[in-house]
Amino acid sequence: MRTALQLLVTAVLLPFAAVLHAEDLTPRVEILVQASESWDGTALPAFPRGTPQISIVRITVPPHVRMAMHKHPFINAGVLLSGELIVETAAGATRRVLAGEALVEVTDQWHFGRNEGEEPAEIIVFYAGEVGGVLSIEQ
Repeated sequence: MRTALQLLVTAVLLPFAAVLHAEDLTPRVEILVQASESWDGTALPAFPRGTPQISIVRITVPPHVRMAMHKHPFINAGVLLSGELIVETAAGATRRVLAGEALVEVTDQWHFGRNEGEEPAEIIVFYAGEVGGVLSIEQ
């Protein structure tokens, strides 16, 4: 009797397990951000005319640290992996970014980031620059 019950339960549940397993194997695509403006509403500039160069950079900002005022000559965007950051422009516009959020950074504007949290803020930044160009200029 017990074996028959086990077979019946297995026969009923097995198709559901196959469906759940198939769903786990389906790739998921999620656009984190898609924009023609930076986070402060400024239109993104044209791409450089030189030889393109993509740079992917990991930046870790320790707790309670303010980065230097700087600007980027090229379009860039990032995804905050952990922690939180506050980004502020010299004009006073601010944006709080939480772990998992994406951000299109301001281009050619003075700004800084600060970590007011208790854990390091780790962000991966993608720069669309040109060969020989710098990614960041400190004030």
